[in-house]
Amino acid sequence: QVPLVESGGGLVQAGGSLRLSCAASGRAANSYSMGWFRQAPGKEREFVAAYRRGTTIYADSVKGRFTISKENGKSVVYLQMHSLKSEDTALYYCAAGQPILSTLRDPHYWAHWGQGTQVTVSS
Repeated sequence: QVPLVESGGGLVQAGGSLRLSCAASGRAANSYSMGWFRQAPGKEREFVAAYRRGTTIYADSVKGRFTISKENGKSVVYLQMHSLKSEDTALYYCAAGQPILSTLRDPHYWAHWGQGTQVTVSS
């Protein structure tokens, strides 16, 4: 089991920035891919970004605004968010797992999840 602990959510004005962090514990955590998903009320969980085998993958909706990064030698990932929009308002989840490239945008292929951290962007 890989527990995930998230932090960094909050309320921010449109155009502002937030940095989310996710720390994974457990011996196998450093062998996993890590990613971020988000879910707005009444909507399905949506892929945001992933860090997999040293590469980064982004949803089109956040490309150029969000950056996922991993701390070297540690099972900690960040999601740096800039130019936030009201559409970014959601509960953001950190995920860990071993999805293949063709499935990493599907939350069902990720085995471990954090509790979620709320990001609210005011317009």
